[in-house]
Amino acid sequence: MLDQLIIGFDRALRTVFASAQTVRPVPGGSLPEAELSPGERRHAAALMRVNHVGEVCAQALYQGQAMISHDPSIRSALAQAAQQEEEHLAWTERRIAELGGRKSLLNPLWYAGALGMGIVAGKMGDAWNLGFLAETERQVEDHLASHLEKLPAGDAKSWEIVEQMKQDEIVHADTAVRLGAAELPLPVKLAMKAAARVMTGTAYYV
Repeated sequence: MLDQLIIGFDRALRTVFASAQTVRPVPGGSLPEAELSPGERRHAAALMRVNHVGEVCAQALYQGQAMISHDPSIRSALAQAAQQEEEHLAWTERRIAELGGRKSLLNPLWYAGALGMGIVAGKMGDAWNLGFLAETERQVEDHLASHLEKLPAGDAKSWEIVEQMKQDEIVHADTAVRLGAAELPLPVKLAMKAAARVMTGTAYYV
């Protein structure tokens, strides 16, 4: 248990304060930088900051769920998904820097909140744990789809990143369902959406 706490604390520090790494090439990395107005660059950077916060939360969520689950297949699936989410973290961080933006000042708070949610979900049992994961990924997919429409029309580099992230989230949700995810009650889904709106609305500015 002590080893898990030490590993978890180290992962939290690296997620919040260190630069993430990616194995796959950054989507759109070879595309030329678009000619964006200052306002468009600020808007695109803010949207990518929101997406970066979502990946910070994903790392914490997966960590919390993996700490509780005792099923090796579920822990393996969570670890694989977390690896791809770390790549998303690297992609969005790089794109924020390219656009001249900054990461959210509240990342430690976002991480702590999501970690707590992951632990609570894990304690409810693997079926509900996976159900929470599947619903989270579905909502993230919808959120990313909306960002594809909100990004400046010429910002192909950001668009490619968000599109690949969306495709990965679909796979994560399908994996959770395949492993036995339970369907969450409607009030829980609505509460998750409300919490996400608060997070995304705040992260756009802070």
